[in-house]
Amino acid sequence: MYIAGLDLGISSTQTLETLVVFSVVDFFRYLRTTFKTLAVYAESKGGRVKPERMPARAQVVNTIQAIVIHVPPLIYAGAVLLNKFRQPEWMVPYTLPDDIAGIRLDPVMKGVLRLGACAAGLALRRPFDCALRHLGEQWHSIGRREHPRVVHTGPYAWVRHPLYTFTLIQVALWSVMFWSYIALIALGTTVAVFAVKIPMEVCTKIPKCFALLTSNSRNTTQEDLIEQDEGIRQEYRDYKKKVPARIIPYIW
Repeated sequence: MYIAGLDLGISSTQTLETLVVFSVVDFFRYLRTTFKTLAVYAESKGGRVKPERMPARAQVVNTIQAIVIHVPPLIYAGAVLLNKFRQPEWMVPYTLPDDIAGIRLDPVMKGVLRLGACAAGLALRRPFDCALRHLGEQWHSIGRREHPRVVHTGPYAWVRHPLYTFTLIQVALWSVMFWSYIALIALGTTVAVFAVKIPMEVCTKIPKCFALLTSNSRNTTQEDLIEQDEGIRQEYRDYKKKVPARIIPYIW
């Protein structure tokens, strides 16, 4: 690759892979920093978390979720980094085809799409931050806050689990960023996990993007448990009627 007539000794492919790896690493840095700060705020304003019992099936689903969301991007970033910012040979069989919907994509177009996915991932942080601001002190990874309230503003006015919505979008973007079937399979698995996980949760509001599943000893669903709380029972019932969608407006 040449810049201002100077040979930098790296190819355009390596430059692209470098940007993709940087996007993955920065994504996890962003999550760690954001949730660490939010945890302190949530506990100071919403009180401590009341942990709930986690049945065996919830632990299994939670483990699958953690694997499909964390492992593919981390393996990709690590493998490309160790291979001097080139995709190793073992990744080739999992590469997406060059023909998409009957359109033949040349290397330049694929590069543009992959860079666009990286940029979209950065842009996704804005609505994600917006959801976290509205969630505020009700954020938690497991259990319920001492001072619960129903969050129904911002993205929560459209779907009841917007953080899950943004998670699915991010995994979909990884499919394009990596140009790999592996991330695409992870997307389908994540959808299946959420379909099983959401009815099992018992938190008073939406957990963080990579939250642990919780459930009481009788496997009460999220809505049932919330409605047992006299302080927010009726408000949550009204919220469910107003916002029936869980992840995708008008669809799911």
